[in-house]
Amino acid sequence: MDSIANFLTMIRNASNVGHKILVTELSKIKENISIVLLKNGYILGYKIEKEKNLIKLALKYYKNKPVIKNLIRISKPGLRIYCKYKKLPRVLNGLGIAIVSTSHGIMSDKSAKKNKIGGEILCYVY
Repeated sequence: MDSIANFLTMIRNASNVGHKILVTELSKIKENISIVLLKNGYILGYKIEKEKNLIKLALKYYKNKPVIKNLIRISKPGLRIYCKYKKLPRVLNGLGIAIVSTSHGIMSDKSAKKNKIGGEILCYVY
């Protein structure tokens, strides 16, 4: 099972239905993706409950419409997609972000370009 794809699908489905809070199992990659989403303004916040092994995301809405329109998984377990920092894609001509797994951690494409680091493209968010 692809835990990243499941996490992205849970976020997409919860925001499309109108849920304010999403609760799922905790993992390091989910926490790091949540940090990137928070830094870029796609969610209101997140909370980790270590004793219950849960992560809670507070989804963000603008005029009763979800801020996250779509989450697309790019690199899959069967086909990994890597990119150098000069070739990192622009999502919706700069209006969206690509979440990249680098040697310095998970970050947005803009941060990776700024730090001149390439890596595996996990997903697009817009």
